[in-house]
Amino acid sequence: MKILIVDDEPLARDRLRALINELGIGEVVAEAGNGRDVLNITRVFEPEIILLDVRMPGIDGIQVAQQLATLELYPTPVVIFTTAYGEHALAAFEYQAVDYLLKPINKDRLEQALQRAYLFLQSQLTTPPVQTKPRVRTHISYYSRGELRVVPVKQIYYFLAQQKYVVLRWTKGEILISESLKNLEQEFTGQFIRVHRRALVAVSQMAGLMRTNERSYLILKDVPKSLEVSRRHLQIVKQNLKDMRISYVD
Repeated sequence: MKILIVDDEPLARDRLRALINELGIGEVVAEAGNGRDVLNITRVFEPEIILLDVRMPGIDGIQVAQQLATLELYPTPVVIFTTAYGEHALAAFEYQAVDYLLKPINKDRLEQALQRAYLFLQSQLTTPPVQTKPRVRTHISYYSRGELRVVPVKQIYYFLAQQKYVVLRWTKGEILISESLKNLEQEFTGQFIRVHRRALVAVSQMAGLMRTNERSYLILKDVPKSLEVSRRHLQIVKQNLKDMRISYVD
């Protein structure tokens, strides 16, 4: 089995490589010190197993797993998350990781995880590949005070681009996430609609449309703040409101 080790700490990568060599299970074909390099390395080396650290600067392991799910590789690389933080387990298994190892990693637990990954790979190889759409998340992860937390997508009101970040407004307030509106729009097609180059709104939150000073604003069900609708997106917003049998002021 070809293995890729991803961790921003060189000592952690060295330890994993040493343990794998001791076990004699698989071969480490490449290493990555950050999340940004993982996709390119995966395309080049086509690892079957990725030992993926969750908490890394920049793009974290959860975001990497999300991006890996979009790659058209067969068999699909199996992810085993590694981390020092047990509270990450919920978000990790959201991306169907076969196992979750807590640091410092025990050799016996690593062996167990690799054997589980091997069985999962064998099941893929005995099952013909099926063309499917990328998996749509039910939760979005974010960090708060050093802890990874998740937001149910069904509780999100809108996404609003703000400089280098995106403001996510949901039932419990606002948070900043480092994802692009373009990617969010593609992933959640049908659940969210673009109303402005800077804004995506949950279709379920659309309550009406009003005009003020020759500008159009979308009224939301559960948020007192209305969002501007650009001329470019006005017709599609009107059509969605019409389809939902919601009246609007033109």
